[in-house]
Amino acid sequence: MITVLAMAGASAVAQTDSATEARLDSLEQAWARELNTVVVTGTRTPKLLKDSPILTRVISETDIRRADATDISDLLQTELPGIEFSYSMNQQVSLNMQGFGGNSVLFLVDGERLAGETLDNVDYNRLNMTNVGRIEIVKGGASSLYGSNAVGGVVNIISREATEPWRVNVNARYGAHNEQRYGMTASFNAGPLSSSTTVQYHGEDSYDMKNEGDYSRYYGGHNWNFKERLTWKATDQLKLIGRLGYYFRQRNAQETTRDRYRDFTAGLRGLYTFSPADNLEVSYSFDQYDKSDYLTVTKADVRKYSNVQNSGRAMYNHTFAGRHILTVGADVMRDYLTTYQFADNGHRSQVTADGFAQFDMNFIENFNIIAGGRYDYFSEANMKHASGRVSTMYKFPRVALRASYSGGFRAPTLKEMYMDFDMAGIFMIYGNPDLRPETSHNFQISAEYTRSLFNFTLGGFYNLVDDRITTAWSQALKGQVYTNIGRVNIAGLEANLSWRHRCGAGTRLSYMYTHEHVRHGEPYTASTRPHTATIRLDYGHKWGWYGLNMALNGRVLSAVDVDEYTSITSYEETERVHYPAYTMWKLLLTHSVWRGVTVNMTVDNLFNYVPKYYYSNSPTTNGTTFAIGLSLDINEFFK
Repeated sequence: MITVLAMAGASAVAQTDSATEARLDSLEQAWARELNTVVVTGTRTPKLLKDSPILTRVISETDIRRADATDISDLLQTELPGIEFSYSMNQQVSLNMQGFGGNSVLFLVDGERLAGETLDNVDYNRLNMTNVGRIEIVKGGASSLYGSNAVGGVVNIISREATEPWRVNVNARYGAHNEQRYGMTASFNAGPLSSSTTVQYHGEDSYDMKNEGDYSRYYGGHNWNFKERLTWKATDQLKLIGRLGYYFRQRNAQETTRDRYRDFTAGLRGLYTFSPADNLEVSYSFDQYDKSDYLTVTKADVRKYSNVQNSGRAMYNHTFAGRHILTVGADVMRDYLTTYQFADNGHRSQVTADGFAQFDMNFIENFNIIAGGRYDYFSEANMKHASGRVSTMYKFPRVALRASYSGGFRAPTLKEMYMDFDMAGIFMIYGNPDLRPETSHNFQISAEYTRSLFNFTLGGFYNLVDDRITTAWSQALKGQVYTNIGRVNIAGLEANLSWRHRCGAGTRLSYMYTHEHVRHGEPYTASTRPHTATIRLDYGHKWGWYGLNMALNGRVLSAVDVDEYTSITSYEETERVHYPAYTMWKLLLTHSVWRGVTVNMTVDNLFNYVPKYYYSNSPTTNGTTFAIGLSLDINEFFK
């Protein structure tokens, strides 16, 4: 059901020069393909991007190449405003997306959840950009379709489909601090059977920061990532998709100990089409994420954490009168966790189950309404929760108006309910089995204008977040305990402009204003930067056998003043900390030097920004760096 439609777009404008005419036709067709991309994250059923009432941002395969990103964190910060990845304790990576942390933003791979977390965030390093077809981002509550964790939004990484008879790509990149990245993708499409296999290695040395700060050294390491995706069209009605994946990462945080992370994932999905109006999807997914300490002296590898998830899903779609779609479905998951943060390295498990329904209505031409709801049950907390959504869209010839309400929720995790962890003898952190679910009410409104090679979107959002889960100091327990706090209000404005000139030059400008309000006296402080922006300027042209693409990507982040607690053993006194504004720029030059041969040259931190003090949300840079890469599409050699 996850497909991409490549529809030819507008006719070429008449030109006297045939080369200019051909280039213009190519640009408008590329623009039309982007607008006619089929998206699935916001509705769970295929819908053209330009026709979706759920405002969805798509990062295309071309955008990913222009960003020269290794993993999802690098890419999202380059492409989207309102997103910041920073460091938490022991240099673990944390996310802030429009005021929501990593535990409130649901990350999916081909629609499937990920096991494992560190400081309430998934391991973003395992989400590399090898063989990714596109990434869909839906901001705001999406729990009516995806359940827990979809309080602040959903990020769905969708694999590239194997469409060519065969394709082999090998690539390499070398950069500062001995950064090395090697990858290979091999795929084929032979009648009813298609396969895609990807392997990537990425490594980087540790290095010291130039100035003082909250951290003085960047921890290097290396990781491997392997993925296999096999598709078999058994009959005209039945399609089966199988997948396997293995991930390994080592982080060199200490001399005598190496932090190791492993993940094994597998799944099988069946798609059966009864008729043009009826289809059924059934899937099973397995994901196991482990952490261990590798002792360099004794060579022992001691496992200290394991999260295992077994998930099943069924979803049925029926189309009425060729234009109204009813979707019903259910999920069940068993979640198992053993961790050093439980008493005596114990383990806990729970079963979650849900049912959901959605109706996509098109009673009037150019007017679309989608309404849906979901009911979830969590066995360990004996918790039940209902969430709903309604989204509308009205289309004029060049303008699309969207408005939506969506509910979000996040159930407390096993760790938050049962944690019993000694923080190096300083204090204890305790779980709380009486936690209430974190909920949100998200309101959005937007207007989109599109004409020829120009697109502009302006929108506003307002989130009411209740019972946010955090930690607070307990005098009775003489330690920190997970607790619910009062309402947090998050409001903002977002503007996006995309434009491409007939000569091949283009730009994308995105700006976001975010205001996060926390009630006075709550053990939680707002740290969201109010103003953020991303900028991309690019140009592409081909002269015979040689082609050049230039892309300049910039990130602009405003300063923010944060009230931080002065003691880790008390939530009584705070002090104001000023995090300075900064801007980062990356220049990427892509040379197509021969058929299937591409050379990438990257200048990161173009204007040599170096923080005077390295805060947890400062970039880990010592100044301007350079990298060079080579990509070979072997199949192109034989055309």
